[in-house]
Amino acid sequence: MSDAPFSPATATVAGIPSSTVFLLIPLVGLACFAWIMWRRLVPLLHAAPDPRLHRVPERVRLVLQYWLAQWRHPRYLLAGVLHIILFLGFLVIGARSLQMVVLGFVNGFTLPGLGEIYTVLKDYSATAVFVSVVILAIRRVAFKPARYAVPENLGKDHTPEAVFILGLIATLLVSDSLFEASQLAAFPERATSASPLTLPWGFQRLLAGTSVQSLASINLAAYAVHDFTFFFFLCLLPLGKHFHVITSLFNVFFMRLDKGNVKPVRHGVPDSELDKLKSFGVKKLEDFTWKHLLDFYSCVDCGRCTDRCPANAAKRPLSPRFISIKARDYAYKLYPLTGKKGAESKPLIGTIFSEDEIWSCTTCGACEEECPVGIEYIDKMVDLRRGMVDDGMVPQSLQKPMAALEKRGNPWGKLEKKRAEWTAGVGQDVQVKLVEKGQTADTLYFVDSITSYDDRSQKIAQATARLLTKAEVDFVVIGKDEKDSGHDVRRFGEEMLFQSLKEQNTEAIKAAGAKRIVTNDPHALNALKKDYADLPPVSHVSELLVVGMESGKLKLKPVEDDSRTYTFHDPCYLGRHNGVYDAPRKAIDGIPGLKRVEMTDNCRDRSFCCGGGGLSLFYEPQEEKRMGVIRVEMAKEAGANVIVTACPYCLTNIEDAIKVAGLEGKMEAIDLCELVDKHLER
Repeated sequence: MSDAPFSPATATVAGIPSSTVFLLIPLVGLACFAWIMWRRLVPLLHAAPDPRLHRVPERVRLVLQYWLAQWRHPRYLLAGVLHIILFLGFLVIGARSLQMVVLGFVNGFTLPGLGEIYTVLKDYSATAVFVSVVILAIRRVAFKPARYAVPENLGKDHTPEAVFILGLIATLLVSDSLFEASQLAAFPERATSASPLTLPWGFQRLLAGTSVQSLASINLAAYAVHDFTFFFFLCLLPLGKHFHVITSLFNVFFMRLDKGNVKPVRHGVPDSELDKLKSFGVKKLEDFTWKHLLDFYSCVDCGRCTDRCPANAAKRPLSPRFISIKARDYAYKLYPLTGKKGAESKPLIGTIFSEDEIWSCTTCGACEEECPVGIEYIDKMVDLRRGMVDDGMVPQSLQKPMAALEKRGNPWGKLEKKRAEWTAGVGQDVQVKLVEKGQTADTLYFVDSITSYDDRSQKIAQATARLLTKAEVDFVVIGKDEKDSGHDVRRFGEEMLFQSLKEQNTEAIKAAGAKRIVTNDPHALNALKKDYADLPPVSHVSELLVVGMESGKLKLKPVEDDSRTYTFHDPCYLGRHNGVYDAPRKAIDGIPGLKRVEMTDNCRDRSFCCGGGGLSLFYEPQEEKRMGVIRVEMAKEAGANVIVTACPYCLTNIEDAIKVAGLEGKMEAIDLCELVDKHLER
C-alpha cells in the first residue's frame, strides 16, 4: 500500500493542498518569532555596555557544565532530575520536530543521519519527557513547593502559565506520537519497528483495527496540531517566564567568571576618571548592563535563589527571584511588542523596587550559587545602591559609620593611633612588628577595622599573632596608617569613599615591603584579592595554620572536654566568594579528640549568612527573626554546642544571636584562631 494518504505534503483539505497551509504556518510563525525577538533585543541595545567576550574557552566549559549537563539542577533533587529529563529529552527530539515541520511541504523529507537508532532513542526520550511533564504538572498543582508561591503584593501566581506550557509540551509529544502511530497502525508490517513501552507503541495498539481512511485523517490532524502548536509555543516563549528556554544558553555563556569581585561603576571608565561621571550606578532600567537585562529574561522562576536567600528567610523585604521578575515585566511594559516605546523610564527605586528591598541584601552570594542559569544579583544590588547613594538615599543607621570611615578610616570613628593598641595583649613571648616604627617582615598581617578596634575581636588578633609567631612566620602590621579595607563600603554603594580607602591602603601596604599578606577577616581577604590591584599574594590565616600544623611547628594538645560538639560556620566571603572550605576544617580536625559535625545542607557553598558582615552590623533592617538566630538554630539542630567561625564579623553576630535565642550557657561561639591557640602546646 502506498504511503501517499499519510503524507501531509500531498494531502488536500476541501480541495486546498495542505502543503500550502503547512508552508504558511512556519513562514508566519518564524516572522512573528523574529519580530518578537527583535523587540526583546531593543532594551539590550539601549543598555549600558558590558564586555563579555574574554576567556572564551572557559565560557564554553561553563556552557557544557551548567547548560548542557545541567550541573546545578540536582541540588533540588526531584525537580532537578525531572528538569534534566525534560531538557535532554528535548535535545534528542528537537531534530524530529524540525523534520516534522519540513514534512508538511516536502514529501518524505528526512534529516540526514536520523536512522533506526535515532528513532528508538527519540521514542524513549519522548516518553520520558511525557512522564516528566505529567509529574511536573501534578506537582505544580497538588504539591506545589513553597518556593513557587507568589506574595499578593508581587503579582499573580505563575502556576497557570507553567501548567499551560507543560500542556503545550504534552500536546507536541502526543501529536507527534499519534502521527507516527497512525502510520504504524495502517501498515502492520512496520509495527515491529515501534519501540516497546513508548508513546508511539501505545497509540499504535489503541488504533489497531481502525480503518485506513480514519487513520489517514488522524495522521493529518495530528500533523496539523503538531505544526501549529510548535510555532505557537515558539512565539509564546519570549512573552513570559519561559523565555529562559531560548536565552539560558547565552546567559550561561556570558555569565560572570570570577566570584567576589564587583563590576566597575561603568565599563570603560577607569577609577581615576570616576569624578567626571555625571551619575553613578543604576537609576533607570537602561542603566543596567545588557547582560543584566538578559538575566531578567533568563529567570527560570524556580525560586531557588529566594529559597536560599538568608534575607528572605529572615523575612526581610527581599526576594531575589522577584528582583528579576519585576524588572523583566517592567522591561516588557517599557518596550512593548507594538514597536513603540511605552511610558518613559522612571526611577527604579520607588517604582518597582523599594529602598529597604535593596538594602536588605547582604551580598552573601547564595542566590548566585544556586541559580541554574547563571543570573547575577550582587552587581545589580551594588549598582542600585550606587544610584541611591548618588541621590542621597542612605539609611540613617549607615550615615554615621560612613562619615566615620571618611574621617577616621574606620566605622567606629576611633583615633588612628589606637589601631595597634591590641598588640599590648599578645603576651610577653610575642613581639609584633609595626611598620609605623620602621620595622619590616616578609609577611604583612592586615588586621582591618573590627579586629583592630572591637574589644572582643581584638582577642582574635592577639591569638593570630601568637599562632603566627609559633609557626615561625615573620610578620609585621601597618598600625596607624592602615585604613578599613573598604570591602563593604564598596558593596554599600559608596564608590568614591572606597577608592580613597583603597588608595591609602595600597600605599601603606607597598611601603611595608612584604612579600605576602595574611588576614583573618574574609572581607579584607576578598577586598585585597578582588578589589585592589598589584598587591602581594593574599591568604586567609586558616591556610597558614594548616601549613604550620603539617610542618609540625604548631603542635596541638587534645581537647579536655569531650562533651562538646563543634561545627564550622562557613563565612560567605571566605567560602562562596573565595573557595576556602577545607583549610578551616583541617585546622579544626587537627586538634586531637575534637568532635565535629557539619550543618548538613547548610554548609560549604550552601552556608547560611549570619547577617553581620561589614557595615551590616550597623544596618537596622526590618526582619521577623535575625539571620544569626536562624544560623544558631541550624547549628543546634546539627547537634553542635560550639560554633567555630573564621571571621570576626561572624563571631560578633553569632555570639549576639546566641544571647537573643536564649541559648547562653548551652551554646558558644569561638574563632578558629582562638580555638587553635587554646589547644596549642606552649
